[in-house]
Amino acid sequence: MTRPGRWGGGEAGKRASTVVTMADVARSAGVSTMTVSNVINGRPRVGAATRERVLATISELGYQVNLAARHLRAGRTGVVGLAVPELERPYFAQLAARLADRFEGHGLRIVMERTGASREGELDAVAFSRLRMYDGLILSVVDIDPAELAQIRTDAPVVMIGERALPSRFDHVMMDNVDGARQATAHLLATGARRVAMLGGNPDSTANMPALRAEGYALAHTEAGVPMDPELTVRCQFTLEAGYAGIRSLLDRGITFDAVFALTDVTAMGALRALADAGLRVPDDVQVVGFDDIDEAPYLVPSLSSVNPGHGEMADAITSLLIAQITGGPTGDPQELIVPARLIQRGTTIPTG
Repeated sequence: MTRPGRWGGGEAGKRASTVVTMADVARSAGVSTMTVSNVINGRPRVGAATRERVLATISELGYQVNLAARHLRAGRTGVVGLAVPELERPYFAQLAARLADRFEGHGLRIVMERTGASREGELDAVAFSRLRMYDGLILSVVDIDPAELAQIRTDAPVVMIGERALPSRFDHVMMDNVDGARQATAHLLATGARRVAMLGGNPDSTANMPALRAEGYALAHTEAGVPMDPELTVRCQFTLEAGYAGIRSLLDRGITFDAVFALTDVTAMGALRALADAGLRVPDDVQVVGFDDIDEAPYLVPSLSSVNPGHGEMADAITSLLIAQITGGPTGDPQELIVPARLIQRGTTIPTG
């Protein structure tokens, strides 16, 4: 004999074994399905008493809004794509988390994909077949040629991020790499450092992230009247291992330095370990400042001084621009936004000001 209960017989048992529809809610609450729809969507055309009755019925019956069906009826997927060069780098993982928080407020989910910082991967991300999977795309541009990008014909919602000069037909959000690097290097020079190693620089490249941060590094030296030594520019990848090896190479070659500007926080973390293994104290013997202000930076020992590129402002700008395109609201001409950077002084540098 089946005992009536939460998942047993009776009305509750019947409801648990079937899908509750909007019509069921309307019938039970004694209203039309349109009234239920108005309540669910927050439309201001339902009286307070009726709204409370419908909400109570929804709770009692366990009705759940079928978001997938809603998106399909609207010709949408409910998904926003985020295409980035790599998934391993903390900066991109933390950017994804910030964007996910914001887009969830609009009923949208973030899906990440890796382009490998390659032309092919970036072109594939903006291909028509791929865009059909998303309501909108956020693309971090590294290697694609701007001329090729200009030839892509799509009306799909797209926001570009990254340092490359891009066609004006796309909304584009950038961090201020030059001024952020200038602030970091100027801080080190202001504390008395005169031989600042730049870890990860590649000043011979086109206008990409390493070149722009190298530009800020050079600008700070010019402003302070301090000459640069080319031997202090260490070209390396942006990994822990590369940061460690870059500092070891300077030490092994007997090149003296009293500060390090690492072009990413991850590279700076590798540098900190290399300095510790060499018996050098931070910041007493060598100061270190990174770039990106990743979530781990304040928890290192010592805590890492770093350039905050405006994480919250960037996420807000990207979300606002893409939502405006997705919803078909007034967007005006495509925008190019540069978010200000700000140096955060912590334990790896000598305080100033």
